[in-house]
Amino acid sequence: MIDYLIKGGSVIDGGGSEAEILNVGIEGDRICYVGNEETAARRVIDAEGMIVAPGFIDTHAHSEFTILADGRAEGKLSQGVTMEINGNCGLSAAPLLGEAFERREADQEELGIKERWNTFGEYFDFLRKKGFAINFATLCGHGNVRASVMGYKDDAPTESEMRAMKDLLAEALSAGARGLSTGLIYPPGVYSSSEEIIGLAKVVVSERGGGIYASHMRSEGDGLIESVEDTLKICTGAGIPVHISHIKTSGERNWDKIETVLSMIGEAQSRGMKVTCDRYPYIASSTDLDTVIPSWAYAGGLQDELKRLRDPGTRAKIRAELMGNDDSYWQGIYISSVSRPENKWMEGENVFDVASRTGRHPSDAVIDITVEEGARAGAIFFSMCERNLKLFLSLPYAMIGSDSSVRSCSGPTCFGKPHPRGFGSFARFIGKYAREEGIVSLPEAIRRLTSLPASVFGLGKRGLIRQGFFADLVVFDYAAIRDEATFKEPFRNAQGFVHVFVNGTLSYNDGVLTGVRAGRIV
Repeated sequence: MIDYLIKGGSVIDGGGSEAEILNVGIEGDRICYVGNEETAARRVIDAEGMIVAPGFIDTHAHSEFTILADGRAEGKLSQGVTMEINGNCGLSAAPLLGEAFERREADQEELGIKERWNTFGEYFDFLRKKGFAINFATLCGHGNVRASVMGYKDDAPTESEMRAMKDLLAEALSAGARGLSTGLIYPPGVYSSSEEIIGLAKVVVSERGGGIYASHMRSEGDGLIESVEDTLKICTGAGIPVHISHIKTSGERNWDKIETVLSMIGEAQSRGMKVTCDRYPYIASSTDLDTVIPSWAYAGGLQDELKRLRDPGTRAKIRAELMGNDDSYWQGIYISSVSRPENKWMEGENVFDVASRTGRHPSDAVIDITVEEGARAGAIFFSMCERNLKLFLSLPYAMIGSDSSVRSCSGPTCFGKPHPRGFGSFARFIGKYAREEGIVSLPEAIRRLTSLPASVFGLGKRGLIRQGFFADLVVFDYAAIRDEATFKEPFRNAQGFVHVFVNGTLSYNDGVLTGVRAGRIV
């Protein structure tokens, strides 16, 4: 007698094939049966009229700290996500040494995390002890490696510093990191050269016999084409598969660059280069508010940045650079999170309105908020167009990455007005863009949520409904799939997802968390 029999559902196996009415059996943490026979089971789940698919893989997550603070992962689990790829945009859970360790202290304090660590091994031990509901895989952040060795200085590494960075990366890969990520608009990644990154990416290839390089590129707007060229150069120089994070054309003046970008990627692929990407199904992005400030102001780290913003002469120089943006630019930037009680009214408001209500120019408002919040204010940026979003979502090599951390509707991760993508990306892709818009067929949508990312990120025995594969499964009502999270009310679970299994454990049952934390480090 097996543990579970999911009976009579329309099975879409993740490989791109059309749905087929089949039974799926689970024994322990594996799929033990796929076929037409009815096998005796301790529990039978009637899936008639519903879709049975592999659990979804979020290819771009930032859950390093929130999953340690609250392992329930409600926002992800409630939309069928059973696995995350973390460590993106140059920021990972480890290594954390020197200035990298110091910079993360505020994040840990904000979430009530008591544990402290330096290495991935130490972090993984803490995570296992706490327990977490979905599977956790990670890349190693270039920003962590550089800041641990060099701090946040705007300089090229010396030979000894480069050797130390390579050693830290090799240690991270040995502990389980699946590749290297960069965040080339953030300090300290913004100060690195392509040659530095190629040197580190070669370590990934030698240590893992493959691996992957994922990049938040140097520009996603005015310098987009040059940034794609740079990313492909790194791919060629290191001989490594490359994954473009949250691919976009940011800013209306850059929307027409999409054809050039897709042509460049297509040409690279035709030459045998392995190039993939991810995208969230929204036209607004989200990151730190201070990313609008010139990158030279970041040099030296947080305290140096804040010192520059407080200095009248330097502030005037920064303000002059920001004054070139018109009112519509500031109206498209919304404050998503602040920590000071007196600033909480700003959450969900755009910068232009915040500035107007306080009698300031928007550039002054941004500088003041950054100083008051210790450069920790979050923001949402409306800078993309629907046409280009649909083009990106239609690409056969594009996956869905929420670009968000795990959060729940209560507890330590329920704060601010975060981007709704954390609770809605996968439901929105299936419900709006597959079912309603017809951008992709449902089997193709499922393939790009499951077997494609499993293959690209080397997640063995996951992403397909096959005998012997891990039983990460989702059962959903296709007609009822709907994202409920909004920019004003982001903490709202998606609809239509009925059952979710993680490693053979029923973790989401009849639309409710079971409370079981069956996730594993992969």
